[in-house]
Amino acid sequence: MSRLASFTLASALLSLLGCAGSPPPLSAPLQSGAIERCKVSSESEIAALFERWNRALKSGEPAQVLANYAPDSVLLPTLSKLPRLTAEAKVDYFEHFLHDRPSGKIDSRTIQLGCNMAVDIGLYTFTFAKTGAVAHARFTYTYVWDGQQWLISSHHSSLLPDK
Repeated sequence: MSRLASFTLASALLSLLGCAGSPPPLSAPLQSGAIERCKVSSESEIAALFERWNRALKSGEPAQVLANYAPDSVLLPTLSKLPRLTAEAKVDYFEHFLHDRPSGKIDSRTIQLGCNMAVDIGLYTFTFAKTGAVAHARFTYTYVWDGQQWLISSHHSSLLPDK
């Protein structure tokens, strides 16, 4: 087989396997950012995103918490039955959630890394400084790289069942 034919075959195989060319498609809002390659990340970098979010909670400012979320993100919160799909709905939730001064702690987690996305899944505990209440919950954060920073694209949290 000629070198040209070998190169052409190898290029075609790599393209079919997703190893050549452009990265996988991103959601429409992120495509406008012209992200050309995958953001190299690590488990420790993604783990730090929870700490960033938790610091925002401790600020008591809903706008600081909201700054962690992508514009088209989805929040399925721990203490509300309503999905929060807009910035206004998220701020409304955090205004109430922050009232009791929550602080989160990761109990266990699994982090999965991908091209310009990451998932952080596990269990966490919230302690509410104002009331002394404690809430044990499970969580899933999905993050997207917007070309400048990691943002939460979806966040699901639910109280742990008793059994």
